[in-house]
Amino acid sequence: MTDYLADVKKYDVGASADAVEKIVKHLGIALRNRDSSLVSCTDPKELERVRTNWVAKKLGIADAGKADAAIEKTCKAMSADNTKSRVTFYYLVAKDLGKLGSL
Repeated sequence: MTDYLADVKKYDVGASADAVEKIVKHLGIALRNRDSSLVSCTDPKELERVRTNWVAKKLGIADAGKADAAIEKTCKAMSADNTKSRVTFYYLVAKDLGKLGSL
């Protein structure tokens, strides 16, 4: 858990440990596999899954344009990181959409 929080804090110094913990619990078993614990911004299918499963289903944002903008912003923010942690990525998308409090 502290590794996830430390990674999120590289992008958001005041990151909420509670929000990070909720994302880790939400992702569960997916975090055990290296491939599924990372997000690829160059894979359109991956970004579609983030939009559908995280933004629409979990965060309740039905506006695809708004979702895509948040995902794109997060991809740009994490562009220097070759291994984009799914926990960090989801946190930043939720933060951008103002949904951290509703996790």
